[in-house]
Amino acid sequence: MSTAPTVADGASPPGVGSGPLRATPVSAEPGQVRAARVESALGDPADPANPYGYAALLAADRLAERFHGGEELLDSLGMPAEFVPVGLGGRLDSYEDLVAVMRPVFRRDVGLAMGYGMMSWMAASDVWLAGTEEQRAWLARLLLDGQKAAIAQHETAHSNDYVRSGVTARRTADGLLLNGVKPLINNLERARALVLFCRTGETAGSRSHSALLLRPDALPAPGAALLPRRVAVGLRGCRFAGIEFDGCPVPASALLGPEGTGVATALRSFQLSRTVIASCAVAAVDTVLRTAVMFEQSRSLPARAGHTADAVRASAATTGAFVNLLLYDSLAVFALRALHLLPEQTSVYSAALKYLLPKVLIETMYDLSTVLGSGIYTREGSLGIFQKHIRDVPVLSLGHAGTAACQATVIPQLPRLARTSWQGAQPPPDALFRPGTPVPPATAARLSLASGHEALTACLPLAADDITGTGPAERALAGYARALAAELAELRARVRGLERDARSGVRPAAGFALVDRYALLLAGAAVLGVWRQAGRAGDPFLAEASWAAAALHRLARRLGLKVADPPPQCAARIRHEVQLRYGAQLSYDLYTTPVSG
Repeated sequence: MSTAPTVADGASPPGVGSGPLRATPVSAEPGQVRAARVESALGDPADPANPYGYAALLAADRLAERFHGGEELLDSLGMPAEFVPVGLGGRLDSYEDLVAVMRPVFRRDVGLAMGYGMMSWMAASDVWLAGTEEQRAWLARLLLDGQKAAIAQHETAHSNDYVRSGVTARRTADGLLLNGVKPLINNLERARALVLFCRTGETAGSRSHSALLLRPDALPAPGAALLPRRVAVGLRGCRFAGIEFDGCPVPASALLGPEGTGVATALRSFQLSRTVIASCAVAAVDTVLRTAVMFEQSRSLPARAGHTADAVRASAATTGAFVNLLLYDSLAVFALRALHLLPEQTSVYSAALKYLLPKVLIETMYDLSTVLGSGIYTREGSLGIFQKHIRDVPVLSLGHAGTAACQATVIPQLPRLARTSWQGAQPPPDALFRPGTPVPPATAARLSLASGHEALTACLPLAADDITGTGPAERALAGYARALAAELAELRARVRGLERDARSGVRPAAGFALVDRYALLLAGAAVLGVWRQAGRAGDPFLAEASWAAAALHRLARRLGLKVADPPPQCAARIRHEVQLRYGAQLSYDLYTTPVSG
């Protein structure tokens, strides 16, 4: 690495002009319009002549190389502006819009989405939250010019416990001296900016770590050395490499925020990254479901054989997968919109959503693999994308935002939530359940490290008393809502009891199981909220009770509750919608947007 100074040197970081930000028109178009443009530009994925289709991206995956054609296309669409706030010259003013624009990319190739932009956005989020005006302006210019940023938080030697950093930064007369190793950083080889999480204090506690903003290609050699690339099983096209520091000097002005605030910055930025990445994952599983439906139709037997055991199992798998996507997306939409409307509460919602990613989405993909049978081993053509997504999506649930980390975020908050939120709370605003409608600008200062209150669970008892339909689906839905409301009351009693016994809160051993149940109840409340608002939004399918009843039934069974099966017409209606959306090329999420194939 070169001997040039780091990015924080002087008023103008090296390699970047000191003039105003590059003029980048801020689009007044809604996110769904911009998303449609991305989807259209990506084209038919099954067309072998399409340079952005499955044939090209799977060829790159076999070589463990970046999908260069896809990256060039996203550059031509001005995608980097989506990661930069409007106030700094970009288009980012709504996290729901960011997800809308990125879902077409995730639907096509998770590796392209993560390597091209989302890793840069995750790194930038820390800078937008804690950086100085100069640091924010410099990084905005860099991203708008098409350069990449990387973030170094993973601690593979400590099960990704990011507060056991392997890199230390010791104060010197001239600044900071870095020592240690970060072994796994996506995009490090080409990053022009690096957000580095490191230990700056000797004692344990939340003030022991800091974040730095560095320019990796300007770090002095031999103080900083790039480690060889590692090729992963998932995201094979992403470039994972490490960096080793050995007495590497950097100026104190590289600090993001005051020294010792790294943990607080990370906990706030996790609320953004967990919510956005987990919400984007829906699109990849959409493709997996679409591929399974395509395979099912291509293998159809004569009409009278449609009731064979294999056909019934395939139908149940695709129908169940669609319900899971709607269930999960209900919580995703709520969590995304809460970043704008209820930011004080999002530490709970973001953790619950990311916690459910492997439990709902990854399990759904494995369920769908039974439809393909041996076809899941196909690595070419339209079926090849199935295997690629099965390898790629689980990577999204790893790291500092993995299952245990998300549970650990919620466990300390359970006692207070049980005291203040799970009985008699006011429900959240209706706007939280209306995907795609305008939201006010997000206010980062309102993000709270811990939530003393959350409004979503209030939907359970209210809905249980307020479902008035008389049809079989409505009656079933009301019954499931009552069962979940009773489970919430039971959860509250268990948390209060454990709190009294322990005298110091809920112990982790018991808390992990409680968080599992709580996350499922949050998802159930989100489903009810979306269903209640869907009629006003004019979506005829979502306004029906069939999908909501099926979703709550699945949640009740996960909770171990003894509930009756939904009426047969629920599955028939959902099955019809699966086929309708496949034929009309519409997405399998709450937005029902056109897809290329």
